[in-house]
Amino acid sequence: MAARLASTGDAKQLITVESSTYATTFATVSAWQRNGACWSAVFGPWTGRIGANGFSDHKVEGDDTTPTGAYGIGPVMYGNAPNPGVQYEYQELVCGDWWDETPSSPQYNTFQYVPCGATPPFGGDSEPLWEETAAYPSLAVIDYNTSPVVPGAGSAIFLHATLGAASEGCVTLPLPELDDILRWLRPASDPLIVMGPASEIARF
Repeated sequence: MAARLASTGDAKQLITVESSTYATTFATVSAWQRNGACWSAVFGPWTGRIGANGFSDHKVEGDDTTPTGAYGIGPVMYGNAPNPGVQYEYQELVCGDWWDETPSSPQYNTFQYVPCGATPPFGGDSEPLWEETAAYPSLAVIDYNTSPVVPGAGSAIFLHATLGAASEGCVTLPLPELDDILRWLRPASDPLIVMGPASEIARF
């Protein structure tokens, strides 16, 4: 799979999330390490879950799809549990830690802290991260719609723990597998996560 992709740039670590069709909510998740010109499998194949409406090439806010394409990993990992041993900066979540999911907000699709108990200046369905203890014991941010941020194109696309069902657009794995990947990822390796159905993933 890793060798079939159109371009992996400078990445030395790669996560592939491949489904059988656009519409399914299940995907095969594998991790790969580049040595010279060759990729070798590190983890997987594992069964993960994606959005309740499968993959989309044109994601919009609230459509419950997972965006196709190749994306980096955000510079900070977060979690409601203590750092599981990641090599990234890790921020343990506390009351008041939000992800702004309001398209009209100037801080759309970013982490925001609002003093605990205060009403956030953004609204809608923004996510109180500290309350999602089952989904977010630890997570990585997938750099979808981050540079530039396009209002309404989708937000809060994470790699996080599965709740046993399809997600609202994130990629999810059982916690032991998730933490294996999070501990393995290295910022200096310019990791990529490439997501899409088998018929299309090679073009990303």
